Amino acid sequence: MTGFFFNEALLPGGWARNVRVTMDKSGRIERCEIDTSAHAGDIRHTNALPGMANLHSHAFQRGMAGLAERRGTSDDSFWTWREVMYAFNDHLTPDDVEAIAALVYCEMLESGFTSVGEFHYLHHDRDGSPFADLAEMAGRICAAAETTGIALTLLPVFYRWAGFGDQPAHEGQRRFFNDPDRYARLSDASLAHTSKLRHGRLGVAPHSLRAANLEDLPWLAGLRPDDPVHIHIAEQLREVAECEAAHGKRPVQLLAESVELDPRWCLVHATHIDAAETRDLARSGAIAGLCPLTEANLGDGVFPAPDYRAQAGQWGIGSDSHIRIDLAEELRLLECGQRLTLRQRNVLAEPDQHVGRALYQSCATGGAQALGQPTGRIEIGARADFVVLDSKAPVLTGRSSDTLLDSWLFSGDGRQVETVYVGGERVVEAGSCLARDMISGRYCDRLTQLMQRINA
Repeated sequence: MTGFFFNEALLPGGWARNVRVTMDKSGRIERCEIDTSAHAGDIRHTNALPGMANLHSHAFQRGMAGLAERRGTSDDSFWTWREVMYAFNDHLTPDDVEAIAALVYCEMLESGFTSVGEFHYLHHDRDGSPFADLAEMAGRICAAAETTGIALTLLPVFYRWAGFGDQPAHEGQRRFFNDPDRYARLSDASLAHTSKLRHGRLGVAPHSLRAANLEDLPWLAGLRPDDPVHIHIAEQLREVAECEAAHGKRPVQLLAESVELDPRWCLVHATHIDAAETRDLARSGAIAGLCPLTEANLGDGVFPAPDYRAQAGQWGIGSDSHIRIDLAEELRLLECGQRLTLRQRNVLAEPDQHVGRALYQSCATGGAQALGQPTGRIEIGARADFVVLDSKAPVLTGRSSDTLLDSWLFSGDGRQVETVYVGGERVVEAGSCLARDMISGRYCDRLTQLMQRINA
């Protein structure tokens, strides 16, 4: 029986000293003792945080990071960025997708993420025709997860229309589209891949209210009735305006009236919600999936976090387009965005509560719920996902417990992550993913060829 001993660990009730954890053969925690002593042969560390879920990822977009930072002739926005993304994905092969996803998951682990929700919509070949295995691309995502050791919740995306009012697909979206029958078969084919993973899970994902109409939503939610459901919502003001023009209602309001929102649901972004939508989303038990770095890079706006939090709303974080992958920076920007908006400090915590712990624990538990993954807590029954910080790093020197976590989140970055375990298996050591060298070499080879094709 593998035992872990931590001088201090962040448990659901707060920091505890001299914590000993043992796990079963599946990688779940079966005992968690505090104020105890290490046993001979225990794996020992100075500290441990519970694993964090990255609840929203478009892995292939990591390969285009930095390619959309040239100002155009019109006002740049998400919608002009999207055209660059369409042009980029036109060139991607399955080998490219696997190589990029492996690097993304490697970087996530090194940053402290132990599980990922892959919102996967790049389904078909470059001309839009399906692969012989409908889930060929999904299989490549699963292969990347297996290579790195990250836990994966695969979310095959249903993308049927180009916009509100059932607008037909255009050329840039040809690799995304499926009708209901083919999507159901795609889901089954994806399950064949995720079921081979040690920590694999499958969900469903209507892309958005503009890409899946209201009649699609109930059957999508019922396709896998016990699994997560994710959807993009209210990310852009234009999206809100188009929804109101088409349906006379705002996106979150319309969604809540069309399906029963419950804890299975994750509403990604939900940036532009009014007071009534904020209240209803919080009461539903669904998760708000926030992606601060991407939302900042795309100029989306700032989520009304204090109002949502005041109503006991739950959230988690994702790195979305992967302009950068850094757990600490996502949480830092979540808080600092509110500070800039409200001109206050220490916004997302209760009086006398450390902001770092408030942010970390709420996002860890919310993200785990969104992905249906047994992570985010160090307690009996949870998976043995641990993040160990380098307490000897200059930015963390002399810190412990809450000041250790605060110093990492507000003054540090992924370089202070020393060791990471997923299901009790070490996947990061001395700050580096165990498969880093092989993954980096393959990525560089594929991206060199890819950029040559794009620039030809």
